[in-house]
Amino acid sequence: MPREGDREAWPDLPYEVWRDTCATLQLWTQIVGKIRLSQTPWLNHSWQVALYVTARGLTTSPIPFGERIFQIDFDFIGHLLLIGVSDGTQRQLPLRAQPIADFYAAVMAALDDLGIRVKIGEWPNEVPNPIRFSDDRVHDAYEPEYARRFWRVLLQVDRVFKLFRSGFIGKCSPVHFFWGSFDLAVTRFSGRRAPLHPGGVPNLSDEVVREAYSHEVSSAGFWPGGGAIEYPAFYSYAYPEPEGFRLTAVRPKAAFYSEELREFILPYDAVRTAESPDEMLLEFLQSTYEAAASAGNWDRAALECPLGQAGVPRVVS
Repeated sequence: MPREGDREAWPDLPYEVWRDTCATLQLWTQIVGKIRLSQTPWLNHSWQVALYVTARGLTTSPIPFGERIFQIDFDFIGHLLLIGVSDGTQRQLPLRAQPIADFYAAVMAALDDLGIRVKIGEWPNEVPNPIRFSDDRVHDAYEPEYARRFWRVLLQVDRVFKLFRSGFIGKCSPVHFFWGSFDLAVTRFSGRRAPLHPGGVPNLSDEVVREAYSHEVSSAGFWPGGGAIEYPAFYSYAYPEPEGFRLTAVRPKAAFYSEELREFILPYDAVRTAESPDEMLLEFLQSTYEAAASAGNWDRAALECPLGQAGVPRVVS
C-alpha cells in the first residue's frame, strides 16, 4: 500500500460522484481557453490554446492584448477566478455553483471592465450535445472539494509527466492541459510527417485536427473520465498507429488496450493505490512510448536520453 503522504498527494477522484462538477468545470475552462485562443497567434499542434498547472490551479499564462498583457487563473484553493493585467488592474470572481450562462457573462463583463474587449466562439468543443455558453443554464454544479481534488491530481501528474518528458531530446510538447478534451497531455514526435488525419472529431473542425496530427506522435495523458471510460485514467496512443502496437505487452499489469478508444489505458486508481505511484506511472509512460517507437521504427538512438536530474546538465560527448 502507498505511504500516507502518497495517499494525500494522490487523492480519490470517483468520477460518478463529481461528474456534474466535472462537466461544469470543463465548460468554464473552455470559456477561459477560448479567450486565450482569440488573442494568441497560432502555434503548431494548437499548443497556443492550452492551460498550465500552477501551485494553486490552472493558468492561461500571459495573453497579449495590444501592448498590454493579461492572464486568467483558476485558483482551486481559494476557489476564485483571477484576472490580472500588466497595468496593475485586476478582478476576481468566485468559483461557485452557477449556470454556465452566468459564469460566461461575469467573465466577459470583468474583461470589459478592464478594457479588454474580446469575442469568442460560444459553442463548446469536443463535448456531446453542446449548448451555447450564453444559453447554458443546464450545467451549474460546483463542488469545491472535488475541484480541489482534481487539481491535486493534476499537480502530481504534471510533475511525473515533466520528468518523463526530460528523457527525450526530439521534438516534444510542453506538459499542458487541453480544455477541449479536458486532459493533461505530453506528446513526443518521431520527426516524420503523418498521413492526413481523416478528421471527424465531434465538435472540432477537421482543419484543426489535421494540423494537430500533421506529424507522427506518441502521446500520453490523464483525464478524469467520461464516455467510454467512466473512471479517471491515464492513456497512451500512437498516430498513425503502427502495426503491432496494440498487441504489445506494456507495463504495469493493470494497463490494457481499449479497442474502442484505440489507446492503452491505465486506471488512475491502480496508480493511486500502488506502493510507488510515481514508479508505476513512469513504467506505463515509458513502456507505451517504447511500443509506439519500436513498432513505428523511430530513430530511438537519436531521440532518447536519460531522465534529467535537477541542476545537472545533460552530458554531450
